[in-house]
Amino acid sequence: MAQSGSSRVPDNTGTICMGKDTAFLPFNHCNLPASILGSLSFQQHPVPLTLDGVATLHRSLFTHLQAMPDAAARAQRFMDYMTVHFCLEALEEAGLDEHGKQKRANANYLRVLRGWGFDSSGREGAVLKGWVESRFGLAVQYHQGHYAFDRCKGLYGTNALESQLDLVYTYCQYELALLHSLQSHLTLYRGVNALDEYRVLRRDGKRAVVLMNNVSSFTHSRERADEFGDYVIEARVPLVKVLGYYDLLPKLLRGEGEFLVVGGVYEVNIT
Repeated sequence: MAQSGSSRVPDNTGTICMGKDTAFLPFNHCNLPASILGSLSFQQHPVPLTLDGVATLHRSLFTHLQAMPDAAARAQRFMDYMTVHFCLEALEEAGLDEHGKQKRANANYLRVLRGWGFDSSGREGAVLKGWVESRFGLAVQYHQGHYAFDRCKGLYGTNALESQLDLVYTYCQYELALLHSLQSHLTLYRGVNALDEYRVLRRDGKRAVVLMNNVSSFTHSRERADEFGDYVIEARVPLVKVLGYYDLLPKLLRGEGEFLVVGGVYEVNIT
C-alpha cells in the first residue's frame, strides 16, 4: 500500500500478484475477495459484484427507478435522492458548524468524479482510488503524489463521501444492466505514453497480461485513446467493473466516451 511520504507507488515488479502480494488486500466491502475479483479468471468469467448493504439500505430509490422508463429522468431522480439523503445542500443538518474553527469540506461525489477528470493523481483522484481500495480490496498501484495524505485531505470533514460513491457504483450497475442486458463485457481503450505504470506480468507480441491500477480511465473510441499516448491498451472490461461512464449523469465526466474502470489483472492488446 502507498506510504504518505513517497512520490509514487512502485509497480514495476514482474511477478503475478497472488497470496501475500499487496496488490490484493485481505479485506474489502464486497461479495467477493480481492484475490478473486482482481484475477485474470474474473476478467474472463465475471459474476455480479455487490457492495455490502448498499442495495438494501437504498431499496426505495431503486424501487422508484424501476417505474421510470426514461434514462434522463432516472438520472435526475438519482441526483435528487443523493442531495436529500446526504444533505448536500443543507450541510448544517449533517453537522456543519458555520462558526467552528474547522470548516467542513464541500466535496461530494460530483466533485470527486469531475476532479478525477482534471487530475487523476490529485486529491480527488486519491479519494477515488482509496474508495476502490476500501470497497474492492485492490491496492493503489500508481499515484503521482502523496497518496495517503491526498486521500485523508480529500475525505476530511466530508459527509459520508465514500458512501456516496457506493451509491454511484450501484446506480451505474443498475443502468448498465438496462443498457447492455445481453452483454458481459465492453471493449474499451486507454492511451498511455509509457508502460512503466503497469506490471506487465506476461507478454507475447501485442498480447499481454498486466496488472492495472485499481481504477483507470478508458474510452470506447480507439481513435480518442490514440490521442493520449504512444501506446493504446485494448481490454475486454467486465461490465461489473465499470464504476462510472460519460453519460451516466449530466456533465459527470469530461472526457468524450470516458469510462472509469476498476483494476486488477487484465489480458489486453497493446499497440
